[in-house]
Amino acid sequence: MLDLDPTTIVLLVLAGLAAGWVDAVVGGGGLIQLPALLLVPGISPVQALATNKLGSIMGTSVSSITYYRRVGPDLTTAGPMALAALAGAVGGAALATQIPAELFTPIILVVLVGVALFTILRPRLGAQDDLRWEGNRHRWTAAGIGLVIGAYDGLLGPGTGTFLVISLVSVLGYAFLPASALAKIVNFATNLGALLYFVPHGAVIWGLGLSMGVANLVGGYVGARMAVAKGSGFVRVVFVVVVGALICKLGYDVVTDLSR
Repeated sequence: MLDLDPTTIVLLVLAGLAAGWVDAVVGGGGLIQLPALLLVPGISPVQALATNKLGSIMGTSVSSITYYRRVGPDLTTAGPMALAALAGAVGGAALATQIPAELFTPIILVVLVGVALFTILRPRLGAQDDLRWEGNRHRWTAAGIGLVIGAYDGLLGPGTGTFLVISLVSVLGYAFLPASALAKIVNFATNLGALLYFVPHGAVIWGLGLSMGVANLVGGYVGARMAVAKGSGFVRVVFVVVVGALICKLGYDVVTDLSR
């Protein structure tokens, strides 16, 4: 059991609120919530990852419903993608206890820099839907994306929603707003997949996770409504900011590891 002072609890709840908002708009809330949990004395990395999933799934549930009601994402794409992502997340969570996360940080950093440049240099990217394929090819491609990113979410987590959004925009041709709507449904599935592994293994700190989850839920509701109201242009700007923050965070981690 963790013995946390009130100030620490308040800061963690605020981190959950901010993470829920960011996650709902464009993904990447784990950039805020997971590092906050890792700073808690006495918590292991696996416990932090598992507790982060509990908080996140509460936020993604409400943002998914909000997007579904207001944007109406294509469920024929979301369904196969979410199922594949759930399976990938279960496998990734199983690996999380065996593979050191620092092995993946430099690779993810390079990918994010490429994503940022790709997005900035193509200002019309994601302005409107321009789907590249239809039918089974579209659905199988979406499922493949879900499987790969789901495995990453179960293994590490931060930036999953961001990777989902940019994949839906750049590979499948969605605009940023419907891409965010689809990403929330898939992100809910990846969180669920990870929890299906973590809960039976006793890795979740329930009291802390539920407290942060309520805040995440509020942030997710506000963020989803704001994204719907302001449209794809707003989502694109937030996307670039979040990717930039991820690059700074991971870049700092790489430099810190190399200087040890």
